[in-house]
Amino acid sequence: MTGEPRVSRFTTVVDVGQVISARTARSQLVGGIVWGIGAALLETNPIEEDTGRLAAATLADYLVAVNADIPPIDVSWIDYPDNAFSSTGARGLGELTAVGSSAAVGNAVFNATGIRIRDLPITLDKLLT
Repeated sequence: MTGEPRVSRFTTVVDVGQVISARTARSQLVGGIVWGIGAALLETNPIEEDTGRLAAATLADYLVAVNADIPPIDVSWIDYPDNAFSSTGARGLGELTAVGSSAAVGNAVFNATGIRIRDLPITLDKLLT
């Protein structure tokens, strides 16, 4: 064990209003979770102090979550129309799970270690200091 934070499984249930297409909804929710896990554990682009430029000048230098970083994801939703929001009862859900999944990873790390990290990404060096 390296002490490096990892996500071993992820389960979410979200209230998304009326679902028009189950396949698309699931894909959007899973994509947001992948985005949130990546933001919570990997993604950073600090400014180089000597030049003032971004350290990851290209996407090749920028860490993002890949298949090996993502655990099995279980997605469910409450299929209840939100007619106050739209006439179809549907809501946008593309980024809905990105914010919540980053927070969930942060809370899981806190529950496992007792250390609250408030600056993403959550890395081993932050857990050791």
